[in-house]
Amino acid sequence: MRRALIILIGALLAPGGGVSAETLDEVAVRTFISHMVSTHRFQPEDLKRVFENTQRSENILALMRRPAEKVKEWSEYRPIFITSKRIQNGVSFWNRNEESLKRAFAVYGVTPEVIVAIIGIETSYGRISGGHRVVDALATLAFHYPDNNARRSKFFLAQLEEFLLLTREDQVDPLGLSGSYAGAMGIPQFMPESYRKLAVDFDGDGVRDIWTNPSDAIGSVANYLNHHGWRKDGPVIAHVVKVKSDPARFLKSSIRPTFRLNELISGGIVPAEQDVNGGEKAALFKLRGSTGNEFWIGYTNFYVISRYNPRVKYSMAVAQLAEAIKNSRDNLGT
Repeated sequence: MRRALIILIGALLAPGGGVSAETLDEVAVRTFISHMVSTHRFQPEDLKRVFENTQRSENILALMRRPAEKVKEWSEYRPIFITSKRIQNGVSFWNRNEESLKRAFAVYGVTPEVIVAIIGIETSYGRISGGHRVVDALATLAFHYPDNNARRSKFFLAQLEEFLLLTREDQVDPLGLSGSYAGAMGIPQFMPESYRKLAVDFDGDGVRDIWTNPSDAIGSVANYLNHHGWRKDGPVIAHVVKVKSDPARFLKSSIRPTFRLNELISGGIVPAEQDVNGGEKAALFKLRGSTGNEFWIGYTNFYVISRYNPRVKYSMAVAQLAEAIKNSRDNLGT
């Protein structure tokens, strides 16, 4: 049953038609194959078959050079994801999967609206999971990352290794799965390493299916956030309504919370929400909104969301979409 399902997923997700592509760096591929053979006992002929049919994609490289999180201001980025349709569809997804979301909260402590918002932003609730072959995406970025960024190349080389391991474990053809231009997969857009370590069989049918099974996707997102330090019933963000003095000393390059909330308040940073414990760890950050600069406080759970995608604007979109979905659902009396 497991093998049949995975083969079916591969058939469903494999992109049709050709792509504009070039060959991979042959020396780098040979070196990688040797590593996989010596370290993980892959058969060299199997990997040669895979890479003979794997292509470097110029389209993927172009997309990686200009991600929306990097090139758009918050005032431009927010309307892409915080829309009435996405909110409405989020309420519908929540209602269809209410039992799984309740159980995810009970098991992992992650609030339903955050899980729903992540899935909504990643794949429009499973509707758009990407049309690039995962192996093409990972190999392109591992061997040809833009501007020869060694750190990022190393990351994608590790993901390519994890991908080949998971396809062997799950008995799926590496050429048969598709995902995002960065190689993320399924309803929650897990990278291969995250899939191997943190994807769960949440409905107990014996298969970890994040491609077609919303329950497994929900449980996997919850497990991911829990693994990275999600605090049950902890705050996420707070809007700063007043800045009484120069906030520069609180603005850091990272949103990892290193201050205490009462330190920010004592320094003239006044949040709209006043019911959070003053000892809560917090970070101050600034975004360019439609009417000028906006200041926000991010707590531990906000930083945990950023472990899914490190861009601050992404985490803000998740937090605000989650709030909008919950408010809409509550107003409907669901």
